[in-house]
Amino acid sequence: MNSRRRALPALLLAGAALLLAGCTPTVSLDPAADSNAPGCAEISVRLPDTVADEPARETDAQATGAWGDPAVVILRCGVPPIGPTTKPCVNVNGVDWVLMTDPAAKTIVYQTFGRTPATEVIIDHVSGVSDSSVLPEFASAISTVKQTQKCLSTLDTDPGSTPTPAPTATTAP
Repeated sequence: MNSRRRALPALLLAGAALLLAGCTPTVSLDPAADSNAPGCAEISVRLPDTVADEPARETDAQATGAWGDPAVVILRCGVPPIGPTTKPCVNVNGVDWVLMTDPAAKTIVYQTFGRTPATEVIIDHVSGVSDSSVLPEFASAISTVKQTQKCLSTLDTDPGSTPTPAPTATTAP
């Protein structure tokens, strides 16, 4: 009986080691400056289980998310919001995103516009994951933070551009 008592902890320890060996390691990230904002909590609880067919991973920082092994998509909520910019802006499912990096870069960074706290998404283009398969996945989570400004194209804000006058109806004499 005594040998059984000694064997049980060893067996449990060996089983736990096997279980842990199959687990994906936690992704180590730095939290954003305002990651404790209530809006980040709202976003965090609504993050999808998969992004671009990549499973969610455990992270070690507040208001972050990671998908893929290795991580090919990373989200950080609470980054400093940006003001007016001439960087490219796209609206995806009601969320304005500003492309913060060169579109030809191996790692692309998008940041929300007009929402505080702001959120950034980092996409590893080397992995073959496309922006169009990533950004729509975050729309419902990001939309929980109210948008206070719309991102406009440079044509909308260019003081040198002149709007084309709308045709007016004329009546025959």
